[in-house]
Amino acid sequence: MKIAVYPGSFDPITMGHLDIIKRAAAMFDHVIVAVLTNSKKSPLFSADERKHMIKESVVGINNVEIDEFDGLLVDYIKKKNAYTIVRGLRAMSDFENEFQMALINKKMNPDAETVFFSTSLDYMYLSSSVVREIARGGGDISTLVPEQAHSMIINYFKKGGQCK
Repeated sequence: MKIAVYPGSFDPITMGHLDIIKRAAAMFDHVIVAVLTNSKKSPLFSADERKHMIKESVVGINNVEIDEFDGLLVDYIKKKNAYTIVRGLRAMSDFENEFQMALINKKMNPDAETVFFSTSLDYMYLSSSVVREIARGGGDISTLVPEQAHSMIINYFKKGGQCK
């Protein structure tokens, strides 16, 4: 079975993330969307909230699993018997950072392979931080995030939430 891991903070999930998930699910037998829990970062949503948003967004994609991890990605993929890492690229600046991480991961685990997905043109400009900024300002994010995550994000800001 070909298992791939798509790691990220997904704070919150965007249509760009969902596009990569769907495309990876079409290529691999099983895709694990792994929510990073990094104690050095202050995410807007808890890991459980992010996992919930993703789970609701991928309903019907049967070969996708949602999980969370902390620590080194190479250790996590080994634990999951997965050796393919899925990453999305929006611009050349993404490539430089992602390529460096792919080489480090390969150095630490020679079996690890990173597969890069070029973003769809519709989502080249899209990032979680852009979504947070627009939502904070009361803008329309309905076309930027999956419908299942939209209300959760809007409700957060209606209740006076602030990006941390």
